[in-house]
Amino acid sequence: MQLTAQASLPDDGTSGALAARVWRPDVDGPSIVALRGNDVIDITRTFPTMRDLCETPDPARALKEASGERIAALDELFANTPPDARKPSQPWLLAPVDLQVIKAAGVTFAVSMLERVIEEKARGNPAAAAEIRKEIVGLVGDDLSKLKPGSPQAMALKEVLIAQGAWSQYLEVGIGPDAEIFTKAPPMAAVGTGTDAGLHPASSWNNPEPEVVLAVNSRGEIVGATLGNDVNLRDVEGRSALLLGKAKDNNASATIGPCLRFFDATFSLDDVRQTTISLKVTGDDGFILDGFSSLSQISRDPLDLVAQMIGPHHQYPDGAMLFLGCMFAPVKDRDTVGGGFTHKDGDIVTISAPHLGTLINRMKRTDVCPPWTFGCSHLMRNLAKRGLL
Repeated sequence: MQLTAQASLPDDGTSGALAARVWRPDVDGPSIVALRGNDVIDITRTFPTMRDLCETPDPARALKEASGERIAALDELFANTPPDARKPSQPWLLAPVDLQVIKAAGVTFAVSMLERVIEEKARGNPAAAAEIRKEIVGLVGDDLSKLKPGSPQAMALKEVLIAQGAWSQYLEVGIGPDAEIFTKAPPMAAVGTGTDAGLHPASSWNNPEPEVVLAVNSRGEIVGATLGNDVNLRDVEGRSALLLGKAKDNNASATIGPCLRFFDATFSLDDVRQTTISLKVTGDDGFILDGFSSLSQISRDPLDLVAQMIGPHHQYPDGAMLFLGCMFAPVKDRDTVGGGFTHKDGDIVTISAPHLGTLINRMKRTDVCPPWTFGCSHLMRNLAKRGLL
């Protein structure tokens, strides 16, 4: 993998309020940085964690007003991020999230909902998926985007599907009143752009899930957004929804980046609602997969998903990062007719959106990716040692 600032940043460069996290070898720990022009400015003395920045009344303004030390040029930082090209004495990018819990919303698009029903009925067998897909689409159609979850119309459809024996737990969260909100990964476990992303070797049917990830503070306010890959093991989840943790939460299986863009005059929640995410998977075998996911077709509004995640019944004092779900489920055959898509070792996954930039990762086995060793306790000790707490 090779990274450049121009290819990684939003289309309008650093005109928005862009924050990132970097590893600084000289202090043996992470720093919060502001991306300004071609400069990387360490603002950790003002905001020791990304959580602290998100908790301010106006994070975009606070970021722009924060002063600090210039530690690198943008081009140098991005070029030094991929492990294969890294100079260990220079800083590199991390995931732009630290103390926030990493949550995800599932089955938020009609297409995604149908694919989850297919997974459940195929029980992890990709060869059976095509026929089941045809059967399910014949019953419910392939355009449920106008159906409001929890509405009388949705409940009427539910009764029809139950009568035909086609009801599913995935349809329940897809068109029922309650969203599926689960924990994708614990705080500090996500990896950033330019790194290896983890695939559990027990899986033989899996795929990327390109998504917008919201930054939500402890008050339940959405303060910004970034990109993410909610790597999914389709065969594992298809065997049983109770295996969701095994399918989702594995070493290096949550990727977030390249940077966090806060809401300001240049970028708002309405821009998120209209975001189209592009996906490209490039394999060493010459295989190429292209796809997209459009937030304009989401079944549940981001505000509704956030309200179901945090509120009077469930608090996150350090805030949360929320994956919004994905409408893209790859069905393009890779090796055999009817075999569908699955990752191979070394696949390069590129996820892009105009306002959020580009997140790129290489797929590797979870036991080959660097193990997760720097957690919340390590962060606190490091910041204390640096006199920042």
